[in-house]
Amino acid sequence: MKKQLITFLFVFAVLDMFGQVPAAAKPDKTVSNTKAETVVNKSLRPLKKVSLDEASILIYDYDGSLFSYDLESESIVWTVKATDSFTEMCANKITIADGVVYVPFINGEILAVDNQTGDIFWKSRLGNVTDQIVLKDQTPVIQNGKLYITAQNQNQSSNLYALNIKDGSLAWSYKFETPTNDIPPLFFGNKIFTQSGMNVYSFDANTGKVLNQKTFEEVMSGQPITDGENVFITSEKNSLFALSPQLDIVWQFKFDENQYNSKERIVSKDKNIYFAAQGSTATSIYAVDSKTGTQLWKTDINGDNIEYITRENDNLWGYTRKKKLFELDLSNGEIAYELKLTTLPVSNIEFPNDDNLLYYYCDAGLIQFDLKEKDENVYYMRTSLKEDIYSAYLKIIR
Repeated sequence: MKKQLITFLFVFAVLDMFGQVPAAAKPDKTVSNTKAETVVNKSLRPLKKVSLDEASILIYDYDGSLFSYDLESESIVWTVKATDSFTEMCANKITIADGVVYVPFINGEILAVDNQTGDIFWKSRLGNVTDQIVLKDQTPVIQNGKLYITAQNQNQSSNLYALNIKDGSLAWSYKFETPTNDIPPLFFGNKIFTQSGMNVYSFDANTGKVLNQKTFEEVMSGQPITDGENVFITSEKNSLFALSPQLDIVWQFKFDENQYNSKERIVSKDKNIYFAAQGSTATSIYAVDSKTGTQLWKTDINGDNIEYITRENDNLWGYTRKKKLFELDLSNGEIAYELKLTTLPVSNIEFPNDDNLLYYYCDAGLIQFDLKEKDENVYYMRTSLKEDIYSAYLKIIR
């Protein structure tokens, strides 16, 4: 009896630390290969489609809290945070599907949240680490009833996870040999494409079976994207590869030797690939034909480094490390708009329906920038400022 009581108290204490009780009767609720790779989930209410609160913008603040901000009333609607976190840090992005917000936290927690109310449908946790980063630079990929994400498990490996979006339970996982993996996977043709170290993989999206694996001579650190036919990924150095769905090399494009590290700064449009490479003396944006690997144009920005790019309609927007906001014409790479900001963006750029406005986040809070007036309006101001900011993220609900 004493032994049973001790066992019961131990289990209760562990569950109380996490703040949720997994259903012990269902074996798929808790799946574990090692202690650090345990997946625990709790369903709080049935997942359902939710209408969109189109008056709001989601702000994933750099302190690690996510809140919905009403742009009309200029007030916070709801807020969600991680159960525990050893440091205040955002470091991830969010995804909205059918009105449900999927948010990953650095401690390995993932929440499915009602965009209208902030009510939580389910919560899942990857691993049981409380003093290190588990999820970093991840964007949840939602496809065919599953959520795909890569975690750093701090046990000399990283894992690719597929969770069932109905309740956050584990569908399948795959363990890589490398400890760090901070690039979101790509869903294409019912396959998952991702990289780890010098390897690029493709998986069956439903089962997690490895379909193909290709090893390169250098670390593949870029985010994989597709033009609908092939997969494109950059290396840690100065190569852009076009790969077939079977991971055969279609072509390889070499950019300047003193440039590197494009990571997530890559987009595709109309069978062309656009990416930004950082460098020691100059940063450049390249346009490459996705069929042939031929360079179409190249735009240099000297004495600075591009931190972020995004495509908006027929143009490319971005900003640099030295607060330069720019817009490029995708057809020829010419600079259509350029301005030195007084505030440094630490997030993505979001574009409302008004052609004259854009939003970004800085250390002071949410900035509404008027392109015509060149005015940086602090739309939401934080009560305190932080110096060592990693990143923040914005998502207009629409």
